[in-house]
Amino acid sequence: MSPAGGVLCLVLKVCTGRWGLRVYRKRQYRVMNRFLSHATNRIDAKGRVSVPSMFRSVLSALDIRELYCFQDFVFPAISAGGPELLDRFERQIGGEDPFSPQTNQMSLLIHGGGVFMKLDQEGRLMVTDFIRDFTGITTEVTFVGRADHFQLWAPQVFLERQAAAREERRLRGQRSD
Repeated sequence: MSPAGGVLCLVLKVCTGRWGLRVYRKRQYRVMNRFLSHATNRIDAKGRVSVPSMFRSVLSALDIRELYCFQDFVFPAISAGGPELLDRFERQIGGEDPFSPQTNQMSLLIHGGGVFMKLDQEGRLMVTDFIRDFTGITTEVTFVGRADHFQLWAPQVFLERQAAAREERRLRGQRSD
């Protein structure tokens, strides 16, 4: 793991010849392990949407094969990450009184508002009623990086909420750069 938040990989190009194996080119590259940026993709006729390649690269680097998806607690968005995202919530619940109202509310949100989903071989996600009903997504999906997970938004709603957040920070004198 590199200090800049990515996995540092070393690629060696090797040739064989009369004298055995020789390294003739070394190249380093960084595989990011965080979901950053945003992208909008169209839903196809079968109700599938391609997850952006930058997000698929992170899923691959983190060896995430199954997505835990839940209805976000604040925004009209579906949050998606690996099973460790659910594990984190369950550890939080496990440290609380199992009969408290807060623990029951959290369980309603993460268990009652969550599903496991898988990408198909081409990196597409089925846009189910679970996603459409909660987000208002119709023909396009905006994928939004949130560091350790990403979200699925209706494009116009994302743009409005992002502009509102930027304006709120501007009014408080806090810059986003």
